[in-house]
Amino acid sequence: MKKVVYDLHTHSALSPCGDNDMTVNNMLHMAVLNGIQVMAITDHNSCKNCPAAMEVAKGLPIDLIPGMELCTSEEVHIICLFPALESAMAFDDYVHDHLPPVKNRPEIFGEQRILNAADEIVGYEPYLLINATTISIEETVPLVRRFGGICYPAHIDKSSTSVFSNLGYFSADWGFSAVEIVCRENIPKLAPQIPGFADLLVLHSSDAHYLWDISQGENFLFCNDFRHMLGLY
Repeated sequence: MKKVVYDLHTHSALSPCGDNDMTVNNMLHMAVLNGIQVMAITDHNSCKNCPAAMEVAKGLPIDLIPGMELCTSEEVHIICLFPALESAMAFDDYVHDHLPPVKNRPEIFGEQRILNAADEIVGYEPYLLINATTISIEETVPLVRRFGGICYPAHIDKSSTSVFSNLGYFSADWGFSAVEIVCRENIPKLAPQIPGFADLLVLHSSDAHYLWDISQGENFLFCNDFRHMLGLY
């Protein structure tokens, strides 16, 4: 087995809360400097900066996974990861059709920049991306699987937009095979509340919105094939 350093939860300048310095080049080069070997860009309810990021990643020693942080109808955040750009962009189309048609107000929420591989602005997402979609948490696992991906609840120990903060419980019926947790110290408290916790993959990522938030090598797993371990074939 080999040690794989990862960060599977980061936000580019497309996310309304993402800093404008979170361009695809800045993010990927910072990740490489920090020793990250596998990274995912997971903007709120959108994959539209994944094409540029995947292009940049071709020239770097990093495995970039296209992804999204989906906001369910219950306002629970779910990390969705895909094996290929094509499946991620098909999922992006589906999610966009399930966003409320509320226009972004960039002076309040941020510009939601769509970038190319040279970090040039090529567009702006018009719908406000932090809103809840009409996709329920019960739908999420089978839906993401339809697009060839895997998904798991984000920051389950966070005081907002998590399964426990918004729903107060964790159900085995949802079908998740992994969870993301912010603080390892919270595992003993939460584990008894999660059915089948011992069988779940527990992940820790940065949820970076600024360049200095990107993980610096503290999150890693020992495995032979990281994508295979996640279920991305």
